[in-house]
Amino acid sequence: MSENQEVNPKAYPLAPPELSNRILDLLQQAVSYKQIRKGANEATKALNRGKAELVVLASDAEPLEILLHLPLVCEDKNVPYVFVKSKVALGRACGVSRSVIACAVTTKEMSPLDSQITELKNAIEKILI
Repeated sequence: MSENQEVNPKAYPLAPPELSNRILDLLQQAVSYKQIRKGANEATKALNRGKAELVVLASDAEPLEILLHLPLVCEDKNVPYVFVKSKVALGRACGVSRSVIACAVTTKEMSPLDSQITELKNAIEKILI
């Protein structure tokens, strides 16, 4: 995705670059703690089972409509969600060589990531205000 390409207005809230980097960092750590579900279907399942803490979506998914059911489910389940610019970067952060259009960070008892997940949730809520 080129820098000047317009981001789809439906991709809201879009994380600013600094927050995107923090989100992608967290995802990389979540991979090593096995606290991640990759793909729109897996993310949807994690949400429906009440396991998702945070959902990250790619704003450059084609067509974007394939993942626009996720924000609705997130709002239903009261789970924060955020868009990042690139599905390629999202895939890389999820530790796979393919692009990933959606992923969910899942809950885990006594996870070392809990404080970081909470911080990010607060940061995401701030963009929404």
